[in-house]
Amino acid sequence: LSSSNINMIGYDEDELSLYVTFHSGSTYQYINVPKHVFISFLAATSKGKFFYTWVRNMYNWVRMH
Repeated sequence: LSSSNINMIGYDEDELSLYVTFHSGSTYQYINVPKHVFISFLAATSKGKFFYTWVRNMYNWVRMH
């Protein structure tokens, strides 16, 4: 994954959960995220811009670690 801020993203289809791990080591679970958002995130030219526009303040989240 090529991003200055985001290290890894993942998705759980059963839970509709998006997981975002940052280079700092922190991982967050974003809840009730539609699969099309994850697919668009993967395809985005700028992962950081996509995250801050379409994910960060749009879904409830839990810090995993």
